[in-house]
Amino acid sequence: MNRLPCLAAIVDFDRTLLRTDKSISAYTVRILRSWQESGGRLFAATARPERAIGEYCRQIAFDAICTLNGARTITKDSVIENPISEKSALSVLEQFSGIPGIVLSVEAENGIYANMDIPPWSPKVTDRLLDLPRAETIYKILASHPELPVEHLAVNLPDDTYYSVAERKLLQVMSRSATKWNGVRNMLDAFGIDPAHTVFFGDDNDDIEPIRRCGCGVAVRNALGNVLEAADEVTESNDEDGVARFLDRLMHM
Repeated sequence: MNRLPCLAAIVDFDRTLLRTDKSISAYTVRILRSWQESGGRLFAATARPERAIGEYCRQIAFDAICTLNGARTITKDSVIENPISEKSALSVLEQFSGIPGIVLSVEAENGIYANMDIPPWSPKVTDRLLDLPRAETIYKILASHPELPVEHLAVNLPDDTYYSVAERKLLQVMSRSATKWNGVRNMLDAFGIDPAHTVFFGDDNDDIEPIRRCGCGVAVRNALGNVLEAADEVTESNDEDGVARFLDRLMHM
């Protein structure tokens, strides 16, 4: 375990802080509050949009949050946005729309839109996704397919965008400026905290860069293999309150 003083803890949500049933245990809430009461800052870095984390923010008063993989970061003083440009969003949507059977959704300034219903997300269903880049700010484009593996959904991405794969099945396209690491840096800068004095918890591909760059990178036991390999430490799984158990041990060192 890193012996430098730890001033901030940064947590991913799904499959890291949240249990598989999307709940946060009373034990975890208690430990996170104790962390803050002891003087530690607590940040969240998630692929979720703000509307999908309200329940958790009511339970835990995060000091700052990075949402949509860094497309929007909300600190104590500002909101920092890294959207996809109109031209690039249109190019990506045109290419994806040419793949028969694709499930396509867009995170935009006024909510999420999709070409079909996606029950957990409750999107606004429309056959006019190509109109969105001219009408709203676009933060993220997501694609999956009921039959094709995610690697078969590759398109020619504009130079100012990149993609990542979440949960081995969901391809996410974002601005090159929209990364969890950039969001983490923005949050730390807002509080004058050096990354060397932080601990980051994650499980998926988007978490690898902050795991490597923070003072102590921690993977939950259920993380992807490449995330486990990148981590300095491995804690218990998300269903075993791994984040809270690590912080509890850290506070009692």
